[in-house]
Amino acid sequence: MIKRKSEMTVSLVENMRGGDGTTKMMPIFTKEELMGKCRLFNIITLDPGCSIGTHTHDKEEEIYYVLSGTGVVDDNGRMVRVEPGDAIKTGNGESHSIKNDGNEPLVFLAVILLFQ
Repeated sequence: MIKRKSEMTVSLVENMRGGDGTTKMMPIFTKEELMGKCRLFNIITLDPGCSIGTHTHDKEEEIYYVLSGTGVVDDNGRMVRVEPGDAIKTGNGESHSIKNDGNEPLVFLAVILLFQ
């Protein structure tokens, strides 16, 4: 299956998970296209000052891979700066949040894998 970028649509989510501003979500493949193994496979963009609020992942894990920009991740209570090439994994009851505290968009790949 090949999916062209022109087939992918961006949705805007205000105050995602209690965060600040607007989160831009672009599904690469939908949950249905991934046949139940993966709940989310998106490119997410946070403009400066925007964030995704703290949330927990039970019976699943979420991976962020930073493509561009910089920010701060609350990794289960520990604040960590992130930059392009960094990866974050949260699951098994852990929590996280992410904030763009830089001057350019923070763009990252987000994948949520389901425990079977």
